[in-house]
Amino acid sequence: MSYPIKASCQCGQVSYQLKAAPQMVVACHCKECQKLATAPFSVTAMVRASDIDFSGELAEWSRKADSGNINSAKFCPRCGNRVLHYNPAEPDMIKLKLKPVHYQEDGIFEPKVHVWVKEKVSWYVIPEGVKTFEEQP
Repeated sequence: MSYPIKASCQCGQVSYQLKAAPQMVVACHCKECQKLATAPFSVTAMVRASDIDFSGELAEWSRKADSGNINSAKFCPRCGNRVLHYNPAEPDMIKLKLKPVHYQEDGIFEPKVHVWVKEKVSWYVIPEGVKTFEEQP
């Protein structure tokens, strides 16, 4: 995989350029991520803030996580695609939600860890050999 790679939201108003591979890719099975993804789990690519450049207008929403941390989300105000999450107390790390659909086949956004598996839907089977945690490690 060569960098940078580019991606955009569904309507194209928000885009980004990722200059380096994610530090880690996580699948979260908590109920909040199931709501967010409208799917059995949400995939998050952890990237350094210095490794990604965004363009376009982003709207923001925040909530308090079970850990007590603030979970802030940025999304496209036009099409509603969730772009990223971040914790204001950790500004150097971006939790990228919007995946570049043109790069899916090379596996850079394949989850290597599954968290909150105690809330996993019963019919999804986590691939054998993938690290799992009952809650947030």
